[in-house]
Amino acid sequence: MEINSTAGGGLAAHIRAHLPELRDTEARVAQVVLDKGAQLVHLSVSDVAALAGTAPSSVVRACQRLGFRGYQELKIAAARQAPPPGALPGSGSGRPRAGRHRPRRPGGAGRAGRDGAPPPERLRTAAGLLDAAPRVLVVGAGLSGAVALDTAYRLRALGCAVDAPADPLTAQLAASQLASADVCLAISHTGATRSTVDAVRGARRAGARVVALTSYARSPLSESSDCTLVAGGQDLVFGLETVASRLAHLTVIDALALTLLGLRGTPAEAALRLSADVTVDHSY
Repeated sequence: MEINSTAGGGLAAHIRAHLPELRDTEARVAQVVLDKGAQLVHLSVSDVAALAGTAPSSVVRACQRLGFRGYQELKIAAARQAPPPGALPGSGSGRPRAGRHRPRRPGGAGRAGRDGAPPPERLRTAAGLLDAAPRVLVVGAGLSGAVALDTAYRLRALGCAVDAPADPLTAQLAASQLASADVCLAISHTGATRSTVDAVRGARRAGARVVALTSYARSPLSESSDCTLVAGGQDLVFGLETVASRLAHLTVIDALALTLLGLRGTPAEAALRLSADVTVDHSY
């Protein structure tokens, strides 16, 4: 759903405009959304129901009456409307946005540097988690699936034990079977792809650590991440942000692989030589 982010927050204005159309219980849900604002991202549908004094089904119904498919879409919209840390009230870039309204970027601990790439210390943290992990599960769906496969190949060439299921159900099963020392590396342009986020949440329930690569620091994916790498996702026209994000994410994977190579040292160099030997056997 398209929500204009004009001064004061488009979501709040949208909800207030539709308040007269809502029934009593739905209006109470809407008031909770207005009161919580961006903090809604931390609340489940049951939390909102309790605050509104109604049932979770009424929360979902209120979201639909407001024009959203359900509570999850409303929650993401609330996170998108939050200003970045340090932004002045009423400030904005004035740049046009294309397609569906998306989460603001960047912000939070995973914030990208001025060149659009994650800061070096963030790459070192992610590489350290991967280096210490007995097993790495790489997940990504749709357009991020190709990046996930490339990532798995790069990590395997450095000697990591890697699994990258293409099937989302297999990925969720693999994530739920991770050990506490393992790492789930999740890749998603929007950070809101359901199969990827569900796999990450399964990994967290299993006690595993999570590294996320996304274009938006505020997203359902970053909520469950121990280390979020933010790159790409500029607000371009004609939907080109998806192409830009994949290129940016591949660049981050290159940087992450080089950082990991420095950490692993001789064993990684030996693994790379083995990879080169395998590759040359398949060349004319």
